Amino acid sequence: MIQNPIPWPNGARCACAITFDMDADSLIHIARPKDAHDRLYPISMGRYGPTVAIPRILDTYERLGIKQSFFIPGWCIETYPDTVESILKAGHEVGHHGYLHEDPIVTKDTQREWFERTLDVHDKICGQKPRGYRAPVYNVNQTVIDLLIEHGFRYDSSLMADDIPYAMKTAQGELYEMPVHWGTDDWPPFAHYDEIGYMMPVKAPSIGLQAFWEEFDAMYAAGGFFMLVVHPFLTGRLARWAQVEKWLTNTLETKDVWFAPLEEIADHIDNLRAQGIYTPRTDHLPYYSAPVLEP
Repeated sequence: MIQNPIPWPNGARCACAITFDMDADSLIHIARPKDAHDRLYPISMGRYGPTVAIPRILDTYERLGIKQSFFIPGWCIETYPDTVESILKAGHEVGHHGYLHEDPIVTKDTQREWFERTLDVHDKICGQKPRGYRAPVYNVNQTVIDLLIEHGFRYDSSLMADDIPYAMKTAQGELYEMPVHWGTDDWPPFAHYDEIGYMMPVKAPSIGLQAFWEEFDAMYAAGGFFMLVVHPFLTGRLARWAQVEKWLTNTLETKDVWFAPLEEIADHIDNLRAQGIYTPRTDHLPYYSAPVLEP
């Protein structure tokens, strides 16, 4: 089913990362910059993530002994430093997720400024440079890939070209892709957010999350890589997180799964390559150098 499966540590059947995009209330500020400061409902909805959901998530992970990856906009790191400190103190990874959740396609001409401003925030507040990146709304362009390689990032987690991690190579260098896709993102089943243009029909927790567990079952059967993309203010809600915690507990008890932050998965692939055990598939970028349809 998977042509080039990765051998996981200790013979694990599947690598698993339940990753988090802690966007907090950055979404309303980037979408409605003129009056977002006085839109109290969407601000409060976003703040639920760092103030209520993240402590709940960290408690689950501490009890289960799991370390994972959190992607946080630089503005959110500045605004919620105590939450970020608690994530780092618990041994989790904090990755780059833009500064104010700006769309890299829309901000292409100023992308270096946004990108490097966020690096400065990581350095100042987290005390370290991030090793991984996830683009806001997954909108990576070639400018971002070049910036990631220039600044020594290990991986991106925004693209969708495979079921398992793969390499991306440009004339400037190489990094890994930890692929995402909308079938394992909690935005479609749970995002009801008219102010930024999303009105998803909100599903019951058991129904909304069931599709994710079906995706996991297929990955587990194929010896693959399962990654869930979770927004704390959505799936960190009480009933939804109870479903995730139940699944985590059952999976740890009944399945042979390696839960790891994405940076550790990148390190594992590096080690396999160094030993000559494994060679990942490689995409060469850019895919295209000009529009396919000329104007």
